[in-house]
Amino acid sequence: MPRKSLARCKDSERCFRPFIIFPRKEARAILQNAIDAGQSIAIFEITRRAPLTISLMFAWALMPFVFTLFIRPFRWSRLFCTYVVPIIPLVLLFDGVVSCLRTYRPRELREIVDKLSGIEYQWEVGEHSKASGRAPITYLIGSPQTRGSPT
Repeated sequence: MPRKSLARCKDSERCFRPFIIFPRKEARAILQNAIDAGQSIAIFEITRRAPLTISLMFAWALMPFVFTLFIRPFRWSRLFCTYVVPIIPLVLLFDGVVSCLRTYRPRELREIVDKLSGIEYQWEVGEHSKASGRAPITYLIGSPQTRGSPT
C-alpha cells in the first residue's frame, strides 16, 4: 500500500470497510465533503466482488456453529438461534455475500472520484495484496494536492 499517500493523511477521515454501505450518490457526497473541508480521506475495503471471496462467506457463516458454545455469558436464546433455527449463521451469510456484491471495485471508485469538483486533489486508487496469498485490500486515498506534488 502506498505509504507516502498515507503519510499525507494527517488530519484525515479514514473508513475501514463500511464504505460499501453507501450507495454511489452518498459515497460521492462523502468524498466531496472531504474535498470541501480540505481534508484527506482514506478508504479501505477487504471484501471483493469475486467468486473466491463470496465462497469464503459460507465458511464465515459456519463459525457460529463452532464458537457459540464458548461465548459468555451463556444464553439459551443464542443456542436456539444458532443450532435449532440457525438465524445467526444465515444472517452472517446474507450480510457477507451482500457486502461482497456491494463492494466498489477500483474502476468504480475512479469513476466516482472523476466526478468530484473543488480544489485539486491527489487520488490513489488500487488494490494491495501480498504474494503470500492474503486477500487484496481495495483502497482509495485522497489528499489536497500541494504545490510541486505530482498528480
